[in-house]
Amino acid sequence: MTKNAIRRYSISGARRLSNWFWTSSIFLGSSGFLLTGFSSYFQKPFLPFIPSVSVQFFPQGLIMIFYGILGFFLSIYLGLTLFWGLGSGFNEFNKRQSYVRIFRWGFPGKNRRINLYYDWEDILGLRVEFQKGLTSQYILFLQVRGKKEIPLTNIGTPLTFEQIEKQASALAKFLQVSLSIQKSTMF
Repeated sequence: MTKNAIRRYSISGARRLSNWFWTSSIFLGSSGFLLTGFSSYFQKPFLPFIPSVSVQFFPQGLIMIFYGILGFFLSIYLGLTLFWGLGSGFNEFNKRQSYVRIFRWGFPGKNRRINLYYDWEDILGLRVEFQKGLTSQYILFLQVRGKKEIPLTNIGTPLTFEQIEKQASALAKFLQVSLSIQKSTMF
């Protein structure tokens, strides 16, 4: 067996720079809304750079508190998905021991570790699908005998056709399976 009998591809999942940006932006924005709403209620400026005393508590201050609370809980949820690393993991293709392993982290609980093993002989092929819609993207699927197709690419990470084609053809050559390309329209 050759030295390169194992290939492992990392999947970042929720831990992307854009998710860090949106989590912190929503947290800061909701904190501003909450402080402005409470400033209008107590008639004291909690934020020195915002003249919140001029904001009436009913209805503007109350609405700002409501939106601040919603944004705060949304930022907590997004922060927890980053902390838990939802969707992150790896795809491992092992010729030496004849298996394919797909590993992902899920929500905490008894099924937090998603660990799928498939025999080398059960791998039928690879399929690249172009999904056209609001966010057009190419997705690489692993076709397994008797199972649903399994996506292998990062969700939310747009790849060009050249990138996905290079990755898919190298993996198909390594697995010694066929590769098909298909277009799908979502809208």
